[in-house]
Amino acid sequence: MALLALSACSSSSEASPGSGEGSQPSGTITVFAAASLEESFTKLGKTFEREHPGTKVSFSFGGSDTLAAGITGGAPADVFAAASPATMKTVTDRGDAAGPPTTFVRNRLEIATLPGNPDRISSLKDLTKSGLKVVLCDRTVPCGAAAQTALKAGGIKLTPVSYEQDVKSALTKVELKEADAAVVYRTDVRAAGDRVKGVPFPESADAVNDYPIALLKNAPNADAAKAFIALVKSAEGQKVLNRAGFLKP
Repeated sequence: MALLALSACSSSSEASPGSGEGSQPSGTITVFAAASLEESFTKLGKTFEREHPGTKVSFSFGGSDTLAAGITGGAPADVFAAASPATMKTVTDRGDAAGPPTTFVRNRLEIATLPGNPDRISSLKDLTKSGLKVVLCDRTVPCGAAAQTALKAGGIKLTPVSYEQDVKSALTKVELKEADAAVVYRTDVRAAGDRVKGVPFPESADAVNDYPIALLKNAPNADAAKAFIALVKSAEGQKVLNRAGFLKP
């Protein structure tokens, strides 16, 4: 957590807020965002910097619960994009958001298997096969909470070989062949390309996550942060997110 705060401090210290409403965004903004948003937000960050010369978007990606704890613990940031309303509520309940969060996309789960799906996994129940090494996100992380909801919906009891702190860590276990399968977001399966094989399952419909975004109360560069949030919610931003596999809110 200390490292997270130090990272945020170093990037936010460069911020030079705009001169007021309607001014051209300038300086650095720090965005805390769920790990599953890494590819899409990195693209949008580059778009923002290109459209607003003189700006820089600094990201901290990770488990939404860890990011929320960093914000409530005083880590300076401008924007928080979470993978669930529950983790956003941690921030809003402490009065650390400048206003009500807005849901900007939704996401659903898929099973990530080894390339070619050698274990012939075709359902959530197949993850209970003897000898199969399965990883899940930790229950405190949105992807983990969603997985538990899906398992409950299917009446399935599953003991993973490990619980990971964010969705990227869970997916990496499969990419490195340290696990046979992981329950992750379909956006992460798509981002991994041919390094994994995605298997959809019907129970995921019972565990769709809303992704809220909010300007933070003590944002060092509020004007530029508002402009970034506007980009995320714009038709241009939604196009990038939809191409990554995110669902419309």
